[in-house]
Amino acid sequence: MDSDTPPSTTVDPSAADKSGSSTAINALIGAAAGVILSFVPFSTLLGGAIAGYLEGGDRRNGLRVGTIAGVIMLIPMALMGMFAMFVLGIGYTGAPIAFGIMAIFMLIMSALYTVGLSAVGGYLGIYLKDEL
Repeated sequence: MDSDTPPSTTVDPSAADKSGSSTAINALIGAAAGVILSFVPFSTLLGGAIAGYLEGGDRRNGLRVGTIAGVIMLIPMALMGMFAMFVLGIGYTGAPIAFGIMAIFMLIMSALYTVGLSAVGGYLGIYLKDEL
């Protein structure tokens, strides 16, 4: 190899953050924190903030890891909600179509709440890391 040859300038997209940490691991940690803290109001915001703080990088990285953490958080929270509906017997009496529509509406709203607040938390986590 000639010494006049410049080094390779290819950039690995997974190495975009400054911390060198894995986005998937940070999202899992944030999601676990959000699910464990689910008895606290706005726990999804806290889970996204933890994921964003661990992720580092720019605000776009925080939104991305917060959104991923929110999607991961949505799975156990939706299962807990369906279990609660099963235990309470919702959908077995009266008009099942109306209850089905209500359940779908509740699922959509909870998804927006969980994923949206987690993404905002990821953004705030990056902001806190930059300021602290």
